[in-house]
Amino acid sequence: MEFDGKVALVTGAGSGIGKAAAVRLAEGGAKVVVVSRTQEEIDETRDEIKAAGGDALSVAADVSEQDDVKNVVEQTLSTYGRIDIVVANAGINGMWAPIDDLKVDEWDKTIRVNLRGTYLTLHHTVPALKKQGGSIIIVSSINGNRTFTSPGATAYSATKAAQVAMAQQLSLELGDDGIRVNAVCPGAIDTEISDNSQQRNSDEAEVPAEFPEGDIPITGGKPGESKDVADVIAFLASDAARHVTGVPIYVDGGQSLLR
Repeated sequence: MEFDGKVALVTGAGSGIGKAAAVRLAEGGAKVVVVSRTQEEIDETRDEIKAAGGDALSVAADVSEQDDVKNVVEQTLSTYGRIDIVVANAGINGMWAPIDDLKVDEWDKTIRVNLRGTYLTLHHTVPALKKQGGSIIIVSSINGNRTFTSPGATAYSATKAAQVAMAQQLSLELGDDGIRVNAVCPGAIDTEISDNSQQRNSDEAEVPAEFPEGDIPITGGKPGESKDVADVIAFLASDAARHVTGVPIYVDGGQSLLR
């Protein structure tokens, strides 16, 4: 029960990595606030945690909307009185298209959800974290950090690179407050993020390359599981990572080393 007495707030917790992280933190004894735009999804996550004997609160919110995020934090503090762990996971793939084909509103949507959403999440939770210290984990990606081979993914890659920069910048800014800030950078994981992905003429931006057969070495080419990322998030949230901050950790089975 490494998180006994602690409160964790997880965005994008309705499915995939966010849900797996919320469940894992709850298994470790944390009270978990699960956040997503879809109430039905986070209610399912909440109910799963409670059925296993945990404690959870579900709050629907669009992380790109300031009032929504502020409300999440207010409800968290009203219910549990503190915040110790923040997992900024909510994000979209958005539109992948050549830069001269990518529309302004498509660019803005990806930036708004992935980057503004991360900013708002941290902006509103950090005051609570400062009261006793804690851990922030930002879910980034190998895209924009180690790999740049997803054709047309300029907006997405830019947000993911920026998230790592935020983690490193804030690890210094918040260090005196006892707050650690790290990033996890997943590769191919069995999530539902493709549901909010769109592509248009992305083949025009592709640079052909041949990868070794099975481009995720440790699994023979199969995508990782959400739990693989959740376990790393749990480590970074725990006291076992008490001297780890400002670090991007790649959870990709070696995939990005081949690209």
